[in-house]
Amino acid sequence: MQRSIGSSRSWSTLFVSVILLATQMVQASIDLDLESQESIKKAAKIAASGMLQYYTGYKPGDVPGNLPDPYYWWETGAMFNAMVEYWYYTGDSQWNEITTQALLHQVGPEHNYMEPNQTRTLGNDDQAFWGLAAMAAAEVKFPNPPKDKPQWLALAQGVFNSQYPRWDNKSCNGGLKWQVFSFNNGYNYKNTVSNGCFFNLAARLAVYTGNRTYAEWAEKTWDWVYNVGLISNTWEFFDGTDDKYNCTDLNHIRWTYNAGLFLLGAAHMYHFTDRSDIWKTRVENIIRGLDIFFPIGDIMSEVACEPNGKCNVDQRSFKAYLSRWMSHTIQIAPFTKDLLTPKLRASAEAAALQCSGPDNACGLRWNRNETFDGSTGVGEQMAALEIFQGHLVSYVDKRVTANTGGISKGDPNAGTGKSDEDSVGIHERVISTGDRVGAGILTAVIVIGAMSAVYFMAV
Repeated sequence: MQRSIGSSRSWSTLFVSVILLATQMVQASIDLDLESQESIKKAAKIAASGMLQYYTGYKPGDVPGNLPDPYYWWETGAMFNAMVEYWYYTGDSQWNEITTQALLHQVGPEHNYMEPNQTRTLGNDDQAFWGLAAMAAAEVKFPNPPKDKPQWLALAQGVFNSQYPRWDNKSCNGGLKWQVFSFNNGYNYKNTVSNGCFFNLAARLAVYTGNRTYAEWAEKTWDWVYNVGLISNTWEFFDGTDDKYNCTDLNHIRWTYNAGLFLLGAAHMYHFTDRSDIWKTRVENIIRGLDIFFPIGDIMSEVACEPNGKCNVDQRSFKAYLSRWMSHTIQIAPFTKDLLTPKLRASAEAAALQCSGPDNACGLRWNRNETFDGSTGVGEQMAALEIFQGHLVSYVDKRVTANTGGISKGDPNAGTGKSDEDSVGIHERVISTGDRVGAGILTAVIVIGAMSAVYFMAV
């Protein structure tokens, strides 16, 4: 009888423990009220905190500006761009110090985000994502670095100045390659994201500085991407093309961030050209082309990989960038507000429902908002952060230019004077006379040894 009562109590305790564990694992989603600034700020803070739990670069013995495996170097730059935007939208400065530390630690010896330790993952797009973070810092008046450190605008100019000489007219009538160095896989690929980052950065530098040269490069890049066929007749952006076949064979995969890059870049060109009809039409067409990424109820989806559950680590962050640049577009080209707001609102509300994992971890598939999908990581958190905080765009001061209150010091010659190889310390060793003499002696020794071996074998 005692054994029976004890067994009953054990089962009751186990049952209660399971219920409590389940309750802890499936938490309430983020309570998001898009009519309340405080509610939006609270949601953004939860998402930002969840994202930064993956970052350890500020700890003693770790490397500032690096995320641990499996994240690549470029995504850390993208993440701290999100934190620059976080400060701009919310006014919360608690993470400014680690943001500045990361953005300065990775600038490289030439102050153009050519980091020698990252040569194996140094694509034009990777470098540009850090440059875009610096560009954002200049635009929102993020606190300047110390005077003895490179400044935000100069860093963005350094990236641009190191990239435009790479414009490759040897094939496909131009375009930027994906990779900077020929020893990296993908050197023969001219992808949309590398050219899109360059277009985006050039257009924003044109607006910030007023320098027409940047706008000319933006126009040149747009024309190349359009003429080579990476922009479809329905205004969707394909992934890239192979210069081994003179860019006649296109990869038709479509990603959110490519559309976002060109959306914001085109919006800046619209602004720079005094609201020209041609750029306004292009912005409107790009927005129509976005419909593919909002297949259900205006909720954003990475359609190339979300439905089949095959988004890799990089791809799980792409929605963050489209979200970021859609909100920015509303500010620089206000006529887009009515076109973009319904998509942003529906996506934010769905994302909030997905933030119901442990400690309000945010899932990936917002259009499965009835239940947390179990997918977690930097990309998921960053996407939720950007779709939340972008709704504060109407409450903050507009981004600045050099003539409208900008405080970041530029350097038109930043990042120039050295080749890409010299920037990161890659040198082909020059063969000296001593090397040749040494090689000759070694060859003679080997030949004599071989002849001796043959002689003794014959004997």
